[in-house]
Amino acid sequence: MVGLMRLSRPGKKIVNILLVLAVTQVIGWGTVSLPAIVGRQVATDLGMDISAVFAGSSILYVVMGVCAPLLAKGFTRFGARRVMMAGAVLAAPGFVLLSVSTGPVLYFAAWVILGAAGSATLATAAYIMLNEVAGRNAKSAIGALMLMTGLSSSIFWPTTAFLSEMIGWRGVCLTYAAMMVLVCLPFYFFGLPRRTFPGEEALPTAMAAGPTTIAHKGTFALIVTAIALNAFVTFGFAAVLIELLQAEGLLTPQAIAFGSLLGVIQVCARGLDFVGGGRWDGITTGLVAGISLPVAMLLLMVGDGTYWTVAGFILLYGLGSGALAVSRATIPLVFYDKAEFAKATSRIALPLNLISAASPPILIGLLTQLGSHALLGLATLCSCGALLILFLLSRRRPSIEATVLQKA
Repeated sequence: MVGLMRLSRPGKKIVNILLVLAVTQVIGWGTVSLPAIVGRQVATDLGMDISAVFAGSSILYVVMGVCAPLLAKGFTRFGARRVMMAGAVLAAPGFVLLSVSTGPVLYFAAWVILGAAGSATLATAAYIMLNEVAGRNAKSAIGALMLMTGLSSSIFWPTTAFLSEMIGWRGVCLTYAAMMVLVCLPFYFFGLPRRTFPGEEALPTAMAAGPTTIAHKGTFALIVTAIALNAFVTFGFAAVLIELLQAEGLLTPQAIAFGSLLGVIQVCARGLDFVGGGRWDGITTGLVAGISLPVAMLLLMVGDGTYWTVAGFILLYGLGSGALAVSRATIPLVFYDKAEFAKATSRIALPLNLISAASPPILIGLLTQLGSHALLGLATLCSCGALLILFLLSRRRPSIEATVLQKA
């Protein structure tokens, strides 16, 4: 908590904002994850294939990515608070439409609405809010937020299961619609500052002319590529891990037991990064964490499914992927000031969310058609490519003098 207290003057302000964002992010991610629990009920009720039901989550990510650049001007002009309030209001009819769905058309339309709402409220919006308050020092705050939001599935999966037993999946959707308006909206309205940095349009010339402008397209392209390559691996593995472990020879109960440890290890990795506070930036986190991913892949490839190699893979991959989640969110802080962070993060969200939607079907296709070694080989290449790009980015860090000038 000491790191948090250094983030702003006074430190209590950032702590209060973090609590608001933690609650709303847990609710936001937890509610849209409902297909993981009620997917089969929805498939039976709507007469849809289970894979089509889960495609709703892919639509969510795609729409979030497409909408993110469109919202960049809104974040810059109105601030994150107003955009997040609008997203909460929009999410409610999305869940209502989901609850009255009678077939694929209404079902997928509901996920389009939820994707647009998610673009205004989830992840990117929260990071922009923290950057508005803390600027470059937002890294520790973002790490703390990700540490808390990592618990969303642990809280909402049993909650969704309990509610679905009591009121059915349609009742769950209506409950979550009400939660958007009665919980998230008031939290945004009363708990977030109206605007923490006035006059964005009139930023000092020295800051506008600094090395952190989005006009440096080469640096921006490297950031996007590194984030996309890492996201391709981590988001894909989140969906196919159990199938991968089974392909390596583990029985289903064993695969689930090993897979269940992953989330705990990832949260621990985020915790370690948070404890580090401001002593290193997102690039350093990415470089250290990125090394463990190809090592984990190679260990699983040569291990022939033995318990110790699977355990080593889970440990290395969990630590690396958990820390990389923080790195993806905080790398832009190295290069962009408050004025440009919202624009850059919104633009990064498009390829990031498209990769999130595309990687699971690509990786599961490789696994089923060519086997686990093909999947692991591609993941190793992507991880090594991202590591190389992060090294190149580390050579492009703004100088200390430029950073001081921007903070002035």
